[in-house]
Amino acid sequence: MVSDVRGKVDQLLCDTDGTLCILTSAGLECLKAQVQHPASHEQYLGHNSQQTFWVVAMPASTLRGNYQWLGLRAQLGQVDATLFSLAGRALQICQWYFDHAYCGRCGQPTKTDQVDSARVCLACQLRFYPRISPCMIVLVVRDQELLLAHHVRASRPVYTTLAGFVEAGERVEDTVHREVYEEVGVRLGQLEYITSQSWPFPGQLMLGFIAEYASGDIQIDGEEILDANWFRYDQLPQVPPKATVAGQLIDLYVQRCLVKQLPGKK
Repeated sequence: MVSDVRGKVDQLLCDTDGTLCILTSAGLECLKAQVQHPASHEQYLGHNSQQTFWVVAMPASTLRGNYQWLGLRAQLGQVDATLFSLAGRALQICQWYFDHAYCGRCGQPTKTDQVDSARVCLACQLRFYPRISPCMIVLVVRDQELLLAHHVRASRPVYTTLAGFVEAGERVEDTVHREVYEEVGVRLGQLEYITSQSWPFPGQLMLGFIAEYASGDIQIDGEEILDANWFRYDQLPQVPPKATVAGQLIDLYVQRCLVKQLPGKK
């Protein structure tokens, strides 16, 4: 269940301990009876071999009892990757529904397509799909050193990898080279694709790389990056948790460096 505040959807139903609530049909009906307010929207999310999942949007002001509304970031590292992905999808699907109640071309009402996950304009047939923005995220490495940066948007003193949005007409590999040069002024050599992660803040798909340093001295852009430096793998500052793709890239390279230190390894 998610909160609906004038069409903005960014909160999840949690218990008083902050644990994400996954309600059964009976539990949902019980909660609806308690708040005495109809759901503003219900949307199918998907299913597995045992369960079918729906997201229900309700006005945040109606919540009572042993519940609270919390943002998705509160669940990062607290729930497993599958549940985190499901919660993120719930928020994205509901926000897409509210954002495209009317056509952006002609202003007429839209309806939910019966086949695809799309909203369709009743007048001009323009289709709107849930928006996903592809991004690259890259760990730049030089032998036993990792290039990490402190970002302007960071709320904590964390040093992390570099990232950026893929622009129209651009290959993701080109994005890696462009963003790294723009943000810290260094050139890259070989790229190695590692993994991806849905990052629903609000709707990114992060494509994770490890990149070899080629040339150049660090020169921060001063706009997105406050500080950047090379850190030896065993002398790292505070870095993101392993629940994030940035944390996974850093941990993977640290493990590779540790293996190289074993006798007989090169």
